[in-house]
Amino acid sequence: MKVRFFIVVAFLALVFSACDDTTDTIGNSLTDGMDRLNISTGIFPVQTASYKSGAVLSRNTVGYLGKIRDNETGSYVTGDFMAQFATLEDYSLLPYDSISSYVISTDEHGNEVKEVIADSCVIELFYDDFWGDSLATMKLTAYEMAKPMEEGVKYYSDFDPIKEGYIRSNTDNGIKVGKVYTLSDQTVDSDTRNDDSYMPSIKINLNKPYTDKDGKTYNNYGTYLMRKYYENPDNFRNSYNFIHNVCPGFYFKLDDGLGSMAYVNISRLSLFFRSRVWYTEKDETTKEEVKKVKDVVYSSSFLGTEEVLQTTNITNDNQTIDRLVADESCTYLKTPAGIFTEMTLPVDEIMKNHENDTINIAKVTLTRFNNNGYDNKYELSTPSKLLMIPLDSLETFFGKEKIADNRTSFVASESKLKNTYTFNNVSGMITYMAGLKKAHAGNSSDWISKHPNWNKVVLVPVTVTTNEMNDQIVKIVHDMSITSAKLVRGKGDGEDNPVQISVVYSKFNDKR
Repeated sequence: MKVRFFIVVAFLALVFSACDDTTDTIGNSLTDGMDRLNISTGIFPVQTASYKSGAVLSRNTVGYLGKIRDNETGSYVTGDFMAQFATLEDYSLLPYDSISSYVISTDEHGNEVKEVIADSCVIELFYDDFWGDSLATMKLTAYEMAKPMEEGVKYYSDFDPIKEGYIRSNTDNGIKVGKVYTLSDQTVDSDTRNDDSYMPSIKINLNKPYTDKDGKTYNNYGTYLMRKYYENPDNFRNSYNFIHNVCPGFYFKLDDGLGSMAYVNISRLSLFFRSRVWYTEKDETTKEEVKKVKDVVYSSSFLGTEEVLQTTNITNDNQTIDRLVADESCTYLKTPAGIFTEMTLPVDEIMKNHENDTINIAKVTLTRFNNNGYDNKYELSTPSKLLMIPLDSLETFFGKEKIADNRTSFVASESKLKNTYTFNNVSGMITYMAGLKKAHAGNSSDWISKHPNWNKVVLVPVTVTTNEMNDQIVKIVHDMSITSAKLVRGKGDGEDNPVQISVVYSKFNDKR
């Protein structure tokens, strides 16, 4: 095949994928003196439906905490989350003898022993965004994990650590601390809250006496951490050791309140203590330099980062979800863990009489409805990005942490201006599905009945992480934020079907 052919087709693909018009006006052929490139087009109706997602794989760098009411449907969504904390490689505290936060106790032989203590300990849940009313009064409980949630295990959005036995029970003296909060912390003055450097957070104090799993009691959780370090610093050498031998993590569960959902992007566990610092000062009488000592407050922190696991537990109103899925007037996109849109691609119709042609472009656009006039004081955001993948690949795509390959998986961004999501070229998906059927259906009369989803894809709201250097996608996870969109429904028949796929074919004839 001539190089000129590839150049022409590439040019056409670039032009047509960037154009929003239909392909009706594309010419039927391009000819030079020697080669002939036949171009043809087609427009086909697409069928869509709402698809109940159920629980989804929950591994995000953001934890969702709160309870909100969806004004569009009247349903409720609750978010609780688990966070683990990481240590820096080769983490260390100050030398034991320099710590001036301590108590004197007596050992079994009657000797006085210096035991270091922490003056205080706190967990801070920093959020960079939220949905709802920042003044809504909410109440959570922080539970100490009895064992860590492990890397390599698939945890879904309906995983409840309490029901599954991952929490230290009351009889086991595990931490169970309640906290009443508002996202706009009124204990912080307005000047501080309005400062650009201010990071709002929910603070949970861990300053009550704490008993570890071995039955040893400390004046607070920070003291437990300090003494565990001095007993065996190797347990703090890396995050794996820390999580498995010292601090498995905490589960933050909403107990009461309605009206806000915090998007927690940083979790921090901090302990505070004092240490002696030597300094020199001139004596006013003798004018000589005098060496003195003073106490300085130090802190040591452990952060929830991508290095360690973080999962969100979502509770949805299933009756409302079922009602929306049954609504045939539109299709829905609802997160977290709510509704996707399923699309049946007309592969047979697209390939009919074009079995030997190349599909250069296959473009499909979905249009979003505006809201129906309900109270939009707290209108839900719309999903910013959609992932298109084969329906039967839904579990493996996220389970194997794949990224879009523009062959059997594609990402489209929302156009706020046009209220649309456009997949400019899913020709690879059509070719893949047609090849799949050709390879199997001819050898098995019941292959299609056994594989009813062979030509179905699902549109999934996702959060996409890109490389800052080259803008390439490096990570795709389920969008666990609060979003909602109603899409125009495709009926799958008729020329006026509101959801269509436009196709550009090419066929190269080498005439000599």
